[in-house]
Amino acid sequence: MGLWVALWVLLYLPRALQGQNPHSRAAPTSVLHSFEDSKFQGEWFVLGLAGNTHTVADRSLLSPFTATFTLNKNNRLEVAYAMFRGQRCITWSYELISQSQPGVFSVDHSGEPGADPEEIHVYDTDYASFALLLSRKQSGLQWVLRVSLLCRIWAIQTQLLDKFVCLVRAQGLSDDNIIFPDLTDWPVLPDNC
Repeated sequence: MGLWVALWVLLYLPRALQGQNPHSRAAPTSVLHSFEDSKFQGEWFVLGLAGNTHTVADRSLLSPFTATFTLNKNNRLEVAYAMFRGQRCITWSYELISQSQPGVFSVDHSGEPGADPEEIHVYDTDYASFALLLSRKQSGLQWVLRVSLLCRIWAIQTQLLDKFVCLVRAQGLSDDNIIFPDLTDWPVLPDNC
């Protein structure tokens, strides 16, 4: 029995001392050296999602949707999402609280008692055409990880898709965790959503 305990300590204690769950990965360091809230404002189209709770089978559930970022009166970024499901428009929003690292935010869930803490990293962006976002939150004992590819137009350039897939794989996710909304015959969201 002593040999098994020693082996367990050798394998798992260093990870525990680092404060990481051995089955989850830490958020990567952003490639951003600075982040400009004002340039990030505006409408983005969510063209790719990946996460440890997503599978290819979820594709039929994902409608194309938008994320609109605006600076509010508190000089914080607010994000508002809009998605059509059938004939219904579904919207949700929250406020982002800037952290000390460029492009890193905590999500203000103060209006939702009991909501899980969430952190969002703008991992990479050129402000004009794409952004890669990484979201992490702990829900109970499980880490929920989500990677989003945002674009300013309803089209994905090959090099952006490569960046997205590389970030997804760096998080320990597989291609089966990547879903894309079906844009076939999909008009841009109407103004009433």
